[in-house]
Amino acid sequence: MTMTEIGAAYDTRAAEYIDLFGTIDKLAEQDRDTITTWRDSTTGRLLDAGCGPGLWSQELTTSGAREVVGIDASAEFVAAARARYPDIPFQRADLAALPLADRSIGGILAWYSIIHTPPADLPAILSEFARVLTPGGSALIGFFDGEPGEAFDHAVHTAYYWSAEALGELLTAHGFVVGHASARQDPGARRRQGDLVATLPA
Repeated sequence: MTMTEIGAAYDTRAAEYIDLFGTIDKLAEQDRDTITTWRDSTTGRLLDAGCGPGLWSQELTTSGAREVVGIDASAEFVAAARARYPDIPFQRADLAALPLADRSIGGILAWYSIIHTPPADLPAILSEFARVLTPGGSALIGFFDGEPGEAFDHAVHTAYYWSAEALGELLTAHGFVVGHASARQDPGARRRQGDLVATLPA
């Protein structure tokens, strides 16, 4: 499953997705707290990797004059994001081939944007994250917590579970140091949610 194919799969469901989750107040408050806390710990330009319709990209700009760029594989999501937030640059691109210069990003938000990536393909994305981050920069990654690499049915396309430990091993191989990690089971949710922060040493 390539990023192009994943983007095309989301294109077919983009309107439905935006209707269901199209505003920040429809998203979990704990997610917002996690993301804004991380945002406020970063410096420099931020990348919303797998930005969808741009909700978190906009949230990342709300603490001072922060420059944010959003990237997604879905043409429909990128179009919606550009229409909603014209002051933020959004691009359609593959996370394994980021159209960004080396060491040009201070922080990367990858909020559930790697869940459809087959395990064998994930190192290529993490390598790109390491390439574009400045020394001392960090990545906040959201994922579904479970047996690492186990596939499950997702409304859009096959997705994969991860654990903080398994992701941490992959990140360490690309020079990252994993710091904070957490997991939770929200009431009524089918799956446990996880997140971690990994930093490139300065």
